[in-house]
Amino acid sequence: MDKHSLNPILGGIALLAFSVGMHAQTSPPKKTGTPKTLQEAPAPRRNLSGIWDAENTMEGINPRGVASHAPFTAWGADLANNAYKPGDGPRRVSVGLVNDPLDSCDPAGFPRNLLFELRPFQVVQTSDQVLMMYQYQRVWRVIWTDGRELPKDPDPSWYGHSVGKWEDDFTFVVRTVGMDERTWLDNAGNPHSSEMRVEERYHLVTRDSMELSVKIDDPKTYTETWVARDKFRLKLMPANTDITEMICAPSEAEEYKKTMAIPLSK
Repeated sequence: MDKHSLNPILGGIALLAFSVGMHAQTSPPKKTGTPKTLQEAPAPRRNLSGIWDAENTMEGINPRGVASHAPFTAWGADLANNAYKPGDGPRRVSVGLVNDPLDSCDPAGFPRNLLFELRPFQVVQTSDQVLMMYQYQRVWRVIWTDGRELPKDPDPSWYGHSVGKWEDDFTFVVRTVGMDERTWLDNAGNPHSSEMRVEERYHLVTRDSMELSVKIDDPKTYTETWVARDKFRLKLMPANTDITEMICAPSEAEEYKKTMAIPLSK
């Protein structure tokens, strides 16, 4: 075979190589399985660490109280209808008659801090605790994860006594008892007793999305167990988010009563 007869073969090989090269340059890149956005990234296993905030800010603040609750017992109805005078909700009174403990800068307490004014909060995990630090009133909670049981006869406190455990790799369950009866559940003046037991469920959905559910079990105040927050969406904030100071100052609260609340009630 002479060199002239090789030309068509060599030419065909060159053309094929050129075609393959062009196809490699113009074909779409292969999918690597990497999420396109942070929202699609998988949730970390057994890790709530970070700064979280309500996905819907107004639902987090929730000024009118929980959307619905179980029927009151006679004890609960008497407290709600006769003792508590809220500034919002179905039993709202004029501003000068409100006796919400927050108006005097008492602690919001638990679980009111999850049902009203739910602002950014930071979660820090240690080997035997989960710490939750809230912007509103600049307070923190300790949730024990060392396997201890809840106290059987706890001394009432503003934020109760909490223990938590991982139900699975993405669901952290917290049980709390021993809440002080002086706190309200929300801005609408829904009451609770010291016998109340609260269950929180934090379910990691993606890298930056989490669902919060809050269940109330208080047979002295309500005729049945009920859910106050149902899969409420939380979003992960940037790591450099600055949780601002949000403190109720008694002197400022007293000035508000003198200049606003009392004159408006006359």
